[in-house]
Amino acid sequence: MKVSEVMTQDVRLIEPTQTLRDAARMMAELDAGILPVREGDRLVGMITDRDIAIRAVAQGRGPDTSIREAMTDEVLYCFEDDDTAKVERNMASIKVRRLPVLNRDKRLVGIVSLGDLAMADKAAKVGAAMAGISQPGGQHSQTGGSRI
Repeated sequence: MKVSEVMTQDVRLIEPTQTLRDAARMMAELDAGILPVREGDRLVGMITDRDIAIRAVAQGRGPDTSIREAMTDEVLYCFEDDDTAKVERNMASIKVRRLPVLNRDKRLVGIVSLGDLAMADKAAKVGAAMAGISQPGGQHSQTGGSRI
């Protein structure tokens, strides 16, 4: 199965100069935990609800802090024509629950989450991805510590 068959296509973007309040409001409106960050026509980062909590609020930053100060600026992604099994393994390896989906022209066309994959694929395969993601640490750990 291809990522394009399971991804969420209706994706809203936010600018790095907007505030964490803007991001939190948009996430609440969309019932989403992640927003792609764009600058012009380029995808320059991702901001998650966890970024807001750990990189901003826990560090004493307020709601008027710019998204740029809390976002993850290394954008990991997959392609819309990638096989879902490959993406599940990659998500486990890099320890992320959601990935932006690009077309081969490197334009954002969606987001794929473990939930999307679970709804469309065999739960056992997604379970293996979740087990890999849930291991403490990893390149994108925000605290470097183990989970409670």
